[in-house]
Order: sequence, then structure tokens, then C-alpha cells
Amino acid sequence: MSLTQVFLGLGSNIEREVHLRAGLDALAGFLVDMRCSAVFESQPVGIKSGPFFNLVVSAFTDLPLIELDRRLKFIEADNGRYAPDRKGLPLDIDVLLYGDLTGNFDGLVLPRAEILKNAFVLWPLSLMAPERVHPLAGKSLGALWEEAQIDQVLAPVAFEWRGVQLTPADL
Repeated sequence: MSLTQVFLGLGSNIEREVHLRAGLDALAGFLVDMRCSAVFESQPVGIKSGPFFNLVVSAFTDLPLIELDRRLKFIEADNGRYAPDRKGLPLDIDVLLYGDLTGNFDGLVLPRAEILKNAFVLWPLSLMAPERVHPLAGKSLGALWEEAQIDQVLAPVAFEWRGVQLTPADL
């Protein structure tokens, strides 16, 4: 079976390091050639909570889109995402891009609208794949970031996963 490149957005605002590392570990169990962006701290958008840590993962998968999304929901659940007594968002994993697919797939809309709306998605995505063209906007992710007029403050944060520093000191 052929492999499809995917880009996933991860975020957490509760025990941020613990949940992001757990999410990355789980993803590494079934994704191929997984690469991680720098990690950024951002203020919440759309919810009242503490600040988030966010990053983007690039990888390849042989899973169909709906099966990939189902596995992501299981990883979120394993990290307390759907617990009735949770206070915040332990782990959120969104499919941002799945190959060049566009459209609505059982309620999963691709490319994810947050790419063009949220700095905590677009900046790390543009760092991962600056030349990749957004399938609807028709511009490279790097150009979209350069032109972005998004009023959100991001701060790169030191973050290590499996002995690798994900955020370069000169970012």
C-alpha cells in the first residue's frame, strides 16, 4: 500500500509536556518518518484556559484518513481528552493536511481551516514545509506565513522528546 504524507497539529494546556510527549510516543508507534516542528506556547483561542503548547508533526501513513482520525481520537482519549471531570485540554490532535485531499470527509474538513486562522498552526507548519502549497489558498505555506495578519503572540519553548531538542535556540 502506498504512503500518504500527513501533517498533524498537537496541542495541550494541562501537564503540557507530559501529554505532548505521550501523544508523540503514540504517534511514533504507527507513523513513518515522523518529524516534529518547534514547540510554541500560545494563548488559548476559543476557550478560557491556561496557555497551550503547540507543535506540528509531519509523517507518512498507510492508513485511510478516517482510520487515522479514529486512532487520533483514541490517543486523545487515552490522555484524558474526553474525561467528564477534566479541566482544560490535555491533548488535542488534528489532521491538518492529508496528502492533497480537500473536502468534507465524514465531518473532517480538509485542509483544516485553522491553518489560515491560527499562528500556532501556520508558523510551525510553514517551518516544516515552507514550499508546500496550500491546496485551497494556492500559495506556499512559507508565503502564507510571511503574509499572515494573525494577531496572536507565540513564544518558542524548549522542549525535548526522545533525547532530541525540538525547538532550536535561534528560532
